[in-house]
Amino acid sequence: MTRARVGHIDFLNVLPLSYAYKQVTDFEIVRGVPAELNNKIAHGELDISNVSSIVYARHCDNLLILPEVCVCSDGAVQSILLVSKKPIENLTSDKILLTAKSETSHCLLKIILQQKYHATPEYSIGNVLPTAPVPENFSAALLIGDDALWTFHHRQKNLFYYDLGVEWKKFTGLKMVYALWVANKNFAKKNPKTLQEVLNKIKTALSQADSHKSEIIESVLAEKNFTYAELDNYLCKTIRWKLSADYLEGLKIFYKYAHELNLIDAVPELNFLNIF
Repeated sequence: MTRARVGHIDFLNVLPLSYAYKQVTDFEIVRGVPAELNNKIAHGELDISNVSSIVYARHCDNLLILPEVCVCSDGAVQSILLVSKKPIENLTSDKILLTAKSETSHCLLKIILQQKYHATPEYSIGNVLPTAPVPENFSAALLIGDDALWTFHHRQKNLFYYDLGVEWKKFTGLKMVYALWVANKNFAKKNPKTLQEVLNKIKTALSQADSHKSEIIESVLAEKNFTYAELDNYLCKTIRWKLSADYLEGLKIFYKYAHELNLIDAVPELNFLNIF
């Protein structure tokens, strides 16, 4: 049986899967931030991975969506955060620094600022530090993942904080899908049994998050700068992993706006892996 190369964005938003992957020996796990794994799956260097949802739109000819699983939220997400020196409605042509770690968050921010607030900022991409989130020459900065979650809980005076999940919900009334699990089409065609086994592992790990909550959270407390209560709230009340019809509706609208702003070439068809 082919040994699958499985990408894993090792953020706290998929901690139950990170915990389950510690026991995996039958496929190769490649860890990285979204931007790294997005690039690897696009260039055929991974067979399966969780990726920024915008990546599927840009490479849909070569990818299939794994059904039932995603990283999503209904409103607040806590880990995609715009930190600003001024209120968001006052951002116009300002300079905004975008984290180099992701792509969906870039598109989401651009959609919200242009469509909801009619702003056309000047964007740059670079490293954003949680301890000093807005550099001197910028009006605002975008953080994602564990950096954003830490910043969410350690706010500084005289700065404004905007959860992009909240902003998206206010703007559209819809839920938001931040990441999908995808598979390379050629790999899926040649290795359906292996792919099904990987999908089963992902689904099982995410579905058991509540029943194994304590051990999952406690497994990272010594190395992550968060309290049990903060991670409990994040994993059990904020982040969700079920790719249901209402989340797909939000994803389609996200792709529609991304296309209108020329962030993607076309609104993609959602092509799913067939369940065996």
